[in-house]
Amino acid sequence: MAVAGIPVRLLRIPVAAGLALALVTVVPTGSAGAEPKPTPAQARKKLEKLNEQADLLVEKYNQASEKWKRARKKYRALNDDLTRQGERVAGLRTELVTMAVSTYQFGSITGWEGMVSQTDPGALLSGLAAVDQLSASRAQSLHAFDEATKELRDSRDKAKDALAEADRTRDELAVEKARVEKMIKAQQKVLREVGAYNPGNPDSAGIQYNGPASGNARAALEFAFAQVGKPYQYGGTGPGGWDCSGLVQAAWRSGGVSLPRTTWEQWSWGAGRKVSLNDLQPGDLIFSEGLGHVSLYAGDGKIVHAPQTGDVVKVVPLSAYGRRLVGAVRP
Repeated sequence: MAVAGIPVRLLRIPVAAGLALALVTVVPTGSAGAEPKPTPAQARKKLEKLNEQADLLVEKYNQASEKWKRARKKYRALNDDLTRQGERVAGLRTELVTMAVSTYQFGSITGWEGMVSQTDPGALLSGLAAVDQLSASRAQSLHAFDEATKELRDSRDKAKDALAEADRTRDELAVEKARVEKMIKAQQKVLREVGAYNPGNPDSAGIQYNGPASGNARAALEFAFAQVGKPYQYGGTGPGGWDCSGLVQAAWRSGGVSLPRTTWEQWSWGAGRKVSLNDLQPGDLIFSEGLGHVSLYAGDGKIVHAPQTGDVVKVVPLSAYGRRLVGAVRP
């Protein structure tokens, strides 16, 4: 992407005596007024800034996505509970209707036909309350029906609230998604202009891990190394593409440790597991300043990570990380 602020230069060239001065305007190839192509150094600087901004936007998107998943799960659970409550109320209603019919047949209650055909629970209860000398078991059934209908109303209200919450978080997710995609287009444009865009291979077989890790850390790193060459994909949790926290989560899942989904949650999860950047061990999670990015320490001064849009899962020296570090966590 062209860097804003670089003016098209006007070159004034003197000509032979007796002729008027000619003003020659140098215009880049393309439409009039187009900005010149940035130098590699300018493109790298702009890309670094875009990457930092994208890291934070992607994590906000991931946070919104996880929030929406939780809200949707909550609604589904409450809706299932509502269904069970409805079935229970229907069963109790049938029991009460049977009781009313039996009482009519043997106790001569007048008007029972209208009473049992009532669809309103309150009206049915009022009618049944008029039955003289209810047995203890019938009274219990009446009370159970009353309580069940109250629980049904409560469950319905909770389910409605949970659905509204899910709808709100879905809208938040859409907003964050739009922001991320706008940022990604800017990154892709810069990368293509300087010939550095790497689409990756979703079917990459990766590379073998031969580092010093052992135990579950080795299992995590073997998984991560097997993803090398696959494209970075915002919100990606595999198998064909990954974002940074998605890769770390899946790698450690392979190592038998359950991590939260986002970098912010992973950092918070590791509050009691922080380690010094001078005391790193293979498998440690390394976080950038602002918690927009996370990588796995592979040992021997190297890391494996999913860098950013237009790049692939790769192994690089920690010294080439390109981001300011804030700390590390040991799962």
